[in-house]
Amino acid sequence: MEHTYKYAWIIPFLPFPVTMLIGFGLLLIPTSTKNIRRVWAFPSVLMLTIAMVFSANLSIQQINGNFIYQYLWSWTVNTDFSLEFGHLIDPLTSIMSILITTVGILVLIYSDNYMSHDQGYLRFFAYMSFFTTSMLGLVTSSNLIQIYIFWELVGMCSYLLIGFWFTRPIAASACQKAFVTNRIGDFGLLLGILGLYWITGSLEFRDLFKIVNNLVHNNGVDSLFVTLCASFLFLGAVAKSAQFPLHIWLPDAMEGPTPISALIHAATMVAAGIFLVARLLPLFIVIPYIMNLISLIGVITVLLGATLAVAQRDIKKSLAYSTMSQLGYIMLALGIGSYRAALFHLITHAYSKALLFLGSGSIIHSMEPIVGYSPDKSQNMVLMGGLTKYIPITRITFLLGTLSLCGIPPLACFWSKDEILNDSWLYSPIFAIIASFTAGLTAFYMFRMYLLTFDGHLRIHFQNYSSTKNSSFYSISLWGKEVPKAITRNFLLSTMNNKVSFFSKDTYQIDNNVRNRVGYLSTDFRNKYTYTYPHESDNTMLFPLLVLVLFTLFIGSIGIDFDRIDFDLLSKWLTPSTKFFHPNSNDSSDWYDFLKNAVFSVSIALFGLFIASILYGSVYSSLQNLNLVNSFVKKSRKRILLDRVKNVIYNWSYNRGYIDIFYTKIFSVSVRELAKLIQFFDRHIIDGITNGVGVASFFVGEGIKYIGGGRISSYLFLYLSYVSILLFNFLFYQKLQ
Repeated sequence: MEHTYKYAWIIPFLPFPVTMLIGFGLLLIPTSTKNIRRVWAFPSVLMLTIAMVFSANLSIQQINGNFIYQYLWSWTVNTDFSLEFGHLIDPLTSIMSILITTVGILVLIYSDNYMSHDQGYLRFFAYMSFFTTSMLGLVTSSNLIQIYIFWELVGMCSYLLIGFWFTRPIAASACQKAFVTNRIGDFGLLLGILGLYWITGSLEFRDLFKIVNNLVHNNGVDSLFVTLCASFLFLGAVAKSAQFPLHIWLPDAMEGPTPISALIHAATMVAAGIFLVARLLPLFIVIPYIMNLISLIGVITVLLGATLAVAQRDIKKSLAYSTMSQLGYIMLALGIGSYRAALFHLITHAYSKALLFLGSGSIIHSMEPIVGYSPDKSQNMVLMGGLTKYIPITRITFLLGTLSLCGIPPLACFWSKDEILNDSWLYSPIFAIIASFTAGLTAFYMFRMYLLTFDGHLRIHFQNYSSTKNSSFYSISLWGKEVPKAITRNFLLSTMNNKVSFFSKDTYQIDNNVRNRVGYLSTDFRNKYTYTYPHESDNTMLFPLLVLVLFTLFIGSIGIDFDRIDFDLLSKWLTPSTKFFHPNSNDSSDWYDFLKNAVFSVSIALFGLFIASILYGSVYSSLQNLNLVNSFVKKSRKRILLDRVKNVIYNWSYNRGYIDIFYTKIFSVSVRELAKLIQFFDRHIIDGITNGVGVASFFVGEGIKYIGGGRISSYLFLYLSYVSILLFNFLFYQKLQ
């Protein structure tokens, strides 16, 4: 068994050879490598599958053995400094490894078909393999320096993948925005690491936790300084996991390919911040201010992410804000010390969100033949609707993922979210009320997304003069080529003007919300033309969806925790961590407590579903078309006030809470003005003084040459006179003192 753990370091490096081989192939034999490009998907999936089997084997041994293993070897050793690299295998590592590898494999299988039309196919798989290598290296790291190295590699890979289609200006801007925003968190993480090393003289987790614990309890360290260092560490997690106020990069990151969005939101980049907080929880838990800060940031992010998702039209951006909100739940659980509930929700959310993102990719895939390869149209939910009869399998899988995220039993997220809500009531009623309200809001905006996409009829007029029902445009590349103009479209709904900027500088007033506008849209199919209809995705794209459905249905069973049921696999898995890290953990509950709490949480979710079905369902649209709703609401004097309140809420949500605009004015504009001021000071003050001295010396020299008579004796006389005067003044002042 120890022999198996000793060679666990190979797990992160299993996908790496694929990246190297693709890179060398494109460099040395580019033509041959491109000719067999579809073959490279197989080794990518194979190597990650081997890593998954290895990770699963270690997890099984941990569940049966309940121990933590750490293997180290010296990298740099001298009298003053010692740096060791190695790997740490504990429940947190094994959970993250399983998530990364399982989700990664399904995303790679999905991507083989999704990216087959793209000229950057090989580059995509090279980036993906390196991304999984970096993330696996991060979760198996045994010290803070090793974590920081892989932390930066994860950030680099996310930059490359978000800007994968870098010929599109908006994608290039999005990857820069993600990079710069994460630089803030990464700099804070580096400061925190250096500060803790100064305090403890160690970077290894076990030594670090024990030393800080002893110093804090014995008042052997300044509490303000250690709190500041811990805050810097947490800042890194805030940026990586898109927590308020460094969340602004996440919705723009949707400019990358959809499989990348699925991997980032389910098991890699945003999960890295959660992993860091969970790894350092033994350090944070002895500093009450940090735990309060983590829980506060978590609850703010929970509410903010949900409210910003309410009015989004882009299906991927709506899912992005959903991820932000759900990560806020996990951060809230970590902040209140509910270690088990946090990791449980990390697991359930990962599979449900991967299902939803891959499902959204299938939806976009079906819309592109109609609206063309424009993200503003193919991802716009307002232009969708009625897709049930065209993509029935995608619809079923997307519905199950939606219900899971809404917290409907017995799907996965119900079990974990219910546990977080229960623990939050024990910690703070205010936090619990906010978290419970957000649970209902989550059900509302998720079911709104489902209804806008699949319910009713297709809300777009289109004509195709050159293609038949079975034609396909998927041989066309997204890589910088224009889409054929064979499809002409007539839109009844105007879309948002696509402007490229680092932050969103403009606001968009919504006169009437989407609910009022979609009811008047209808599909106009003219019989004298042939059309390209939405169509279901290929089997290689549907297979990962069906596998993720199984996870969404049954993964919640690992956390069932009742006193009469001995099937709490998650608690057995986490036993060594809970013993060592001492987080707060709940005892098993009985059926009465479970049903009481479940009825409350499910009622909130069902209420959100009910409101969404009323506002966005086909029943409302039918009534609206018959003018029955309008005739009823006109009788109410509160209609105008209700519309104003509704528009304010939708405008605030649609414009991302005006946070991007605030950052633009405070940071972007201020930094530019400061740069102009510094440039003026440098050119006219600093350079002016230097140039002024030179010019003055020139004129003084020119003036003196006309005073001199050319006699050396006169020059010596003047020189001695000046020296005498200076010497006299010096002696005079010395005597006065």
